[in-house]
Amino acid sequence: MNQPRQLDSALYALVHKEHIAEFNREKPRNAIVDFKDGDFRGLDLRKLDTEGIDFSGAYFRASDLRGLDLRENCLEGASLAHAQISGTYFPAELSADEILMSVNFGTRLRYRTR
Repeated sequence: MNQPRQLDSALYALVHKEHIAEFNREKPRNAIVDFKDGDFRGLDLRKLDTEGIDFSGAYFRASDLRGLDLRENCLEGASLAHAQISGTYFPAELSADEILMSVNFGTRLRYRTR
């Protein structure tokens, strides 16, 4: 598993500086935003437009994710250690136990196989 890292992207820089409204305006529509393995530790992401963002392998330690709709995002391998997740929608492929293990112990998210 890759270590979380600062991404070399203008869009990532906006999110990392918590300029969420500006990110939402600048984000391309109908395109994938590659935030794989990104470091989002401690950020307030509550108003982030998550449509089309790939968060696989991302690190969300102590981030505020409350109210986000992540149902269509890839979160495979992401860590939610101590993140605030109240009201957050997660992909159906992630069990509640898997999410809680990640929040409580920092385990990487694993999708259910069907």
